[in-house]
Amino acid sequence: MHFSDDPDIQQLLDQNRRWSEAMQAEDPEFFSRLSSQQNPDYLWIGCSDSRVPANQIIDLPPGEVFVHRNVANILHHNDMNALSVVQFAVDVLKVRHIMIVGHYGCGGVRAALSEDDHDNGLVDYWLHSIRALYQHHHDQLAHLTMDERVDRMCELNVKAQVRSLCSTRILQRAWQRGQSVAVHGWCYSLADGSIRDLDFSVNDQHQAARLWQIESLTG
Repeated sequence: MHFSDDPDIQQLLDQNRRWSEAMQAEDPEFFSRLSSQQNPDYLWIGCSDSRVPANQIIDLPPGEVFVHRNVANILHHNDMNALSVVQFAVDVLKVRHIMIVGHYGCGGVRAALSEDDHDNGLVDYWLHSIRALYQHHHDQLAHLTMDERVDRMCELNVKAQVRSLCSTRILQRAWQRGQSVAVHGWCYSLADGSIRDLDFSVNDQHQAARLWQIESLTG
């Protein structure tokens, strides 16, 4: 059976056709401009959750945001996919801002905090760093309800990923050569569609070094 014979898939194809026709009617040059070159100033590293669409949240059209998404917006140093995206964005596209964006109520974070004794396979392995981060902060989170704990861990996870990204050779080399690129930690609320700036931004090597010093002092 061809996918196009499936009514659900055919509906998507029909919606695409109507969208394409509507966009061309509204702006005849839209697709020619879009196909010529992408020159975004922003890289969005976010969660794969279908309720967190990068362009719509910050109200920018296609072509303005380079996007990488995975479960719980994690940047592992052995993740060639994520690192390739970051390197292309920084070295080729010359983005000026990288936003690492978590979201409150994240299912990946909640799974990492779960005490259920079962193996989630690859997802369980993927979320190990959040589980370790939770154990590190367990005492200061113990008095919170589960929902509050998840939301606080969403913020702590974003900050951990900012530190992780800033320690990569990709960002270190960019700053060494004087390239203007900043990393920002944000958290998105599904409840009202607003972004909370976690006031955790890094603009250069000196700020990155101070973050690591603070982390080592606070344990």
